[in-house]
Amino acid sequence: MVTFEDFAARALALPQAHRRITWGTEHTFRVGEKIFAMGIPDGDRVSLKASKEDQAELTAAAPEVFAPAPYTGRFGWISVALAGVDPDELSELLAEAWRRAAPRRLVKAFDAADGRA
Repeated sequence: MVTFEDFAARALALPQAHRRITWGTEHTFRVGEKIFAMGIPDGDRVSLKASKEDQAELTAAAPEVFAPAPYTGRFGWISVALAGVDPDELSELLAEAWRRAAPRRLVKAFDAADGRA
C-alpha cells in the first residue's frame, strides 16, 4: 500500500518539484507555479495531471483504483486510490504528470538523464 508520505516523496523527487499547501489543507506539488499532483495527507486518494486519453484508459482498466478527479476531471486529471495503486505505476504516472507541467528544457534534461532522449 502506498501512503501519502510515499506519494509526496515520489513527487518531490522529480526535478525542481516543490510542495505548497493551498486551499487550507490541500498539498499541491508543483514545478514552477504549475500543479502536477495534489492530495490531503489524511485522505485516501490523490489527484494527478493526465490527458483525457490516459484518464479514459486508466479508469476503464482499473475503476477501483482510478477515477476522473473531482473538479479537474474534465481536463483529464485522475483520482488515484493510494491503497490500490502499484507503487511503480504511481511513480510513472507522477513522472508523466510532471512532464505535462514542467518547462520543455527541464523535461528534455530529465529524459536525457533517464536515457529517454
